[in-house]
This record gives sequence, structure tokens and C-alpha cells, in this order.
Amino acid sequence: MDNQKDLNTAQTVIKAEANALHQLAGAVDGPTFSNAVQCLMDTRGHCIVLGVGKSGHIGRKIAATLASTGTPSFFVHPAEASHGDLGMVTAGSTVVAISNSGESRELVDVLRYCTKRDIPIIAITCRPGSTLGKAANIVLALPEVPEACPNGLVPTTSMAMTLAMGDALAIAVMQRRGFTAADFGDRHPGGKLGLQLQRVSDWMQTRRAPPPKLALNAPAKDVLGTITKGRMGCAAVLDEDGRLTGIITDGDLRRAIAPDFFDKTAADLMTASPYTVTRQDRVSDVIAQLTTRRIANVFVVENDKPVAAMHLKDLLEDGYL
Repeated sequence: MDNQKDLNTAQTVIKAEANALHQLAGAVDGPTFSNAVQCLMDTRGHCIVLGVGKSGHIGRKIAATLASTGTPSFFVHPAEASHGDLGMVTAGSTVVAISNSGESRELVDVLRYCTKRDIPIIAITCRPGSTLGKAANIVLALPEVPEACPNGLVPTTSMAMTLAMGDALAIAVMQRRGFTAADFGDRHPGGKLGLQLQRVSDWMQTRRAPPPKLALNAPAKDVLGTITKGRMGCAAVLDEDGRLTGIITDGDLRRAIAPDFFDKTAADLMTASPYTVTRQDRVSDVIAQLTTRRIANVFVVENDKPVAAMHLKDLLEDGYL
């Protein structure tokens, strides 16, 4: 069995890449990095990320991260750029060019094009003295660390450092912009992460049914009928002006069962001053509160009046849990 040999290889590669990242953290030049951040802050067009081979794969991820954190960006393959896609590189843009060696032949046409048009170039490379390094306005230099590949050929540690540098650049720009979780949620509505960032107003677009409502003096038999008919497991108790005064849940009814049950009113059965939320609250925060408070229902209110009822089973059904 080669289990131990495979494990040794895995640990060796991971340690090599971790060591490379450690060296990168100590090698980042503060003023140069800040200049790169400012360059992207000053960009009025798009940030265009370029790279060939493995650098291209990493470049696509960096472009996606920049775009999702407030810097409009996209990836262009340098070979395609030479066949017309240079038209995507316009005045006001900034180019982030990635090449470990800095000598990728496919980059030459792009570099010449940008130089003629005074389009800023940020280079990510291990060799500042390379063709790419000399053409760039700003060079984010990576330390020259051996690849984790035993032949010293497969891009491994160099790609880990490139990705980390791209992430560092994106996060630094994001922080400089004051980019918030709400901003990220607006750009990332899909998937589990997107659902967690949605607001109650987003959830209400698919859950429009108003909550069952009762007057304070509604008799117990009407309370039973309203909650049963409403099929939400709860009902809102309102004062004369329609403002929320309390909530009655299935659990409240079970706990209130007694010989005199039908002598009671909604005011007797309700839980007064219940926890409520607004359209602007995040669904993830609402779920956290429901879990902490050990309750299943909550009303969405506007001007102290209930406009929707949220239930944990609905949130589960809709994929929020």
C-alpha cells in the first residue's frame, strides 16, 4: 500500500505552499501595494485581468473576486486579445497582468497596446526585470520559491502566491471602498451564501400572504378558527388602530387548554410585545434570533402593523436553512 507515501507527498506539497505564502507575506512592499490599490480605486472603466495557462485560471478567479467586491472586472485571454479582444481594453481601464516568468509571449501585444494608450498595468510576477515587469506601471513581486512539484516544473507554489496576492489586492480595495456585506449580497443573490445575505424584503417577494389577524376582544373560538384557517401556526393580535399588540401561536393554545378556555379572549391568550422584524433585516439575523429565542414565528412590521409572518418551516422550505 502506498498510503503513507501519498500522505507524505500531500503534507510536503501543503507545507511547501504554506511556506511560500509565509515568505510572500514578508515580501510584500507596502508602498507598492498601496499604489496598486489606489490604481484600482482610480479606475473609471473596468479592471481587465490577463494570464496564460495556470496563471489564466488564477486570473479568472481574481477577476471574479474583484467584481464581487465592488471593482467591475473581467478576464481576457491574451491570445484572444491579439485577435480582436483588445477592443475590450479601453481608456479608463486598468490591466492586471499575471505571469510567473514575466515572459509569456501572448502578453506582448497587450503590453504594447496598453503602453501606447497610457492604460495602467499592474503586474503580478516573480521577475520584476522581465518583459512584463519592465512594461508595468506597478509590479507586485512574488518571491522566487521552488515549486512543490518534485521536477520543479508544475506551477504550484507560484500559483498559491499569485492567488493570495490577488485576494489581498481585492480585499484591500474592498476595504478602501467601504464595501459592506449588503453590497456583497446585492452582487451575490444566488446559492446558499446569497440566501443568507438576503433581506426580509427579498423573502417577502415570494411569501406575500398577510398574517392572520385578531382583535384584542376576539373570543377563544374565533382564535382557534383564525389560526387554523390561516395555516401559519400563529395570529397577530391588534389594537383598535391595527397596531400589533401580541401574538398567539399553536403553542400558546395548547398551554392555555383548561375548562374555562372558551371563556377567554385573544388578550388573555396572547404573548404581549412579541419579537418583530422589519423588511430591512437580514434573513440570517432573523434565523439566528428565532433559534436563540427558541421560537418558530415572527411578524414583519411596518409602522407597528404586521404585514407578513415568517415561520421556520417556510424558511427551511425556501432553502434558507
